[in-house]
Amino acid sequence: MSRPTIGGILETAVYVDDMEAAHAFYSEVLGLKRMVEGDRLFAYDCGPAQTLLVFHRGHCGEDVVTSGGTVPGHDTSGHGHFAFRISKDQLQPWRNYLAEKGVAITSEVKWSAGGTSLYFNDPDGNVLELAAAPLWPNFLS
Repeated sequence: MSRPTIGGILETAVYVDDMEAAHAFYSEVLGLKRMVEGDRLFAYDCGPAQTLLVFHRGHCGEDVVTSGGTVPGHDTSGHGHFAFRISKDQLQPWRNYLAEKGVAITSEVKWSAGGTSLYFNDPDGNVLELAAAPLWPNFLS
């Protein structure tokens, strides 16, 4: 049997301790639209068919039974990481914008492939990245 194909990553998740601080950051600073609001989860639109899940740390370890089936419990400790894709011409505007919002860029990496990444933290210390191509063999433009 041949391996079925994967169409991409639909969701990525981070875990936070303060949901309201996270919402202020992801909606007001980064401009993401919240699609779902709950006690243990906020979901944000971060591009076509791409969703950022922000889970309330310590509140997701138990299974959740829904009318459609059971969602297995999950949780993590420590700081997570994910990257947003940006175009190269948006690097300086993002540097300026983050500085204006008081968000420190903790690192800037110029990759051997030619791309650039800006790293910064959300209020819970999760490591976020704004990445401009080329970076990976599948992220050239």
